[in-house]
Amino acid sequence: MNDTKSDLPPAETMDPPPQPKPLFHFWRCFWLTFLVVSLGYAWHCFYVPANEIAWAKDYASAKQQAAKADKPILLYFTANWCVPCRVMKRQVWADSEVKELVNAEFVPVAIDVGDPENAEVMATYAVQGPPVTIVCDSQGNVLDWRAGRISQPVFLELLDSSHS
Repeated sequence: MNDTKSDLPPAETMDPPPQPKPLFHFWRCFWLTFLVVSLGYAWHCFYVPANEIAWAKDYASAKQQAAKADKPILLYFTANWCVPCRVMKRQVWADSEVKELVNAEFVPVAIDVGDPENAEVMATYAVQGPPVTIVCDSQGNVLDWRAGRISQPVFLELLDSSHS
C-alpha cells in the first residue's frame, strides 16, 4: 500500500544513543554539595541559641530594678539586622558562665537601636550603632563600655573590671 520509503535509516546504521558525560556528573555533584554546604553555613551564621538572660523590659524598668537591688545595669545595644550582634548572642550571651554572672550580679537590658522609642537612651550614651555594651552603676553612670563585637573572655573581663 505504501510505496514510499521511510526517511529513517535502517536500525543497523543508526548511532547508539549518547552516554552521559562523566564531567557533567562531576559538576552536578559539585554544585549540589556547594549548595548544601552554603545553606549549612548560612544557618550556622544566623542561628541564635535560646537566651536564658533575664532581660529587663526597657531602660526605665532596668533603672528601677537596679536601684531597688543596688546592682549595676548592663546595657546591650543591638539590632535584628546586626550580624556581629547575632555572633555575640551565639558565642557570648549563650555561654553558661556569662548567663550565671549576668543574671546574678547585673540588671541586663537589650536596647534595639532600630526602635524610635530608644532614641533618647542612645543619645544619652552617644551610641551610633550596634553592638555596644555598657556597664553602668545603679544610677545609670557609665563604669565601662565596649563598642563592636567582643569575645566571651573580653566580655567577662569587662564585667569583672567594672563590677569590682
